Amino acid sequence: MFADPVLIDHVARTTGLSQSEARRVVVDVLSFHHEPVEDLVRRRHAELRSAGARNEQVFAALATELASRVVAGPALTERQVRRIVYG
Repeated sequence: MFADPVLIDHVARTTGLSQSEARRVVVDVLSFHHEPVEDLVRRRHAELRSAGARNEQVFAALATELASRVVAGPALTERQVRRIVYG
């Protein structure tokens, strides 16, 4: 994955991390935000359900999470989320 060298320099300079550590952090953050919406929905559904949340709570939380991402995912209806989770 491409990591902007200017961003890596900025992270290293402002955090005291080495260049290689800053690069790993930047690549990790970019990878986190590169996760496809379907994978994110399935992963978070499983995490929230295992924490005891009911589907109604999970679907509301997912809608909020998707809307607040740095690069927001598409607005999904509850039905679309259910389709992603259950096929």
